[in-house]
This record gives sequence, structure tokens and C-alpha cells, in this order.
Amino acid sequence: MRKSTIALGLAGTTLVLGACARAFMPHPGPVGNRAVPQPANPVDVERYMGRWYEQFRYEAPFQKGMDGVMADYSLSDDGTVKVVNRGLRNGKWKQSTGKARIVDAATKAKLKVSFFGPFYGNYWVLDHGEDYEWSIVGEPSGRYLWVLTREPRPGAALVTKLQARVEALGYDWSLVRKTQQ
Repeated sequence: MRKSTIALGLAGTTLVLGACARAFMPHPGPVGNRAVPQPANPVDVERYMGRWYEQFRYEAPFQKGMDGVMADYSLSDDGTVKVVNRGLRNGKWKQSTGKARIVDAATKAKLKVSFFGPFYGNYWVLDHGEDYEWSIVGEPSGRYLWVLTREPRPGAALVTKLQARVEALGYDWSLVRKTQQ
């Protein structure tokens, strides 16, 4: 009898924690890619570090209405990656700091990132430029997409190339929001 009471208590606690997590976690947008591909290239983590400027994204609740979005990545002593995201919303800078850990040692293109304590989300570097001048980031559900460049305002040729690559990866361009830099 005692074991079943403990099991019920643990099950109840798990349900309550899950409900609380869902209440505080943003709800994702529509699925924009039902067949997200595996990352196309391995990632040299050290070359990926530094500042990136967001050019396009699928609008997510936690970024709604943000422009001037940039991300800074730096390696920590423990092998994780410090992530600092910034953006302008209603004329005010908003910033979030998180950490990421590599979960695919072979390619280093798949990471788990957390901005909310124990809750981690997928961060897949689906493709990147040979010189790490651009990067396309997604995750398995197809609900999130970010297109990043090293320059805040890249030339028209690169922007066109990135749009074509996003579409070739299977993403619905009609869901993409251009980020003003």
C-alpha cells in the first residue's frame, strides 16, 4: 500500500510540475517545416562563437515585435556555450542570457539551449557559410527558424541566397518575418 501511495504522489507531483512549466513556457507558432533536415555541415564551435545578427525568423512569442536582434556566443570553461540574446521591443532593449551544451559530438551542429532553468530546447545549426558569415538555425518541430549573419545589414545578394537556402531546406517562406537591423 505504501509503494502505491508514493507512486501516486510522484505522479501527481510530475503532473503539477508539467502544468506549471506549460503555463510559463511560451506557446510555439505554427509548424513551418514538417520535414526538418539534419544539419548539412559540421560546426567548428570556436568559429561559431562571437556576434550574430538576426535577419529573418519565424515569429515566436518570446520575440514578438522585436527588432535589432543579435546574439553573442562565447565558450565557457566547462565546455558549455554562454548565449546572450538582445533585441529592441517598443524602443527598449530586452536581454536574455542562457547556456547551451553540445549534444551531437560528431558534428557539433546540435545543441540544447536553456534560458529557463532546467528547461532545454533544441538548437540545430542546419547550415552555415564556409567562412561562418551566415547561419541557418532550426529545431526538429519545424516551428522555429532563425537566419543569422555576421553583418547587421548584409548585401542583397546574400539575403537572396539565404532566402533560397531557407526554402530549399523546406521552410514556409510566408511565415518568415524580416528583422529590422
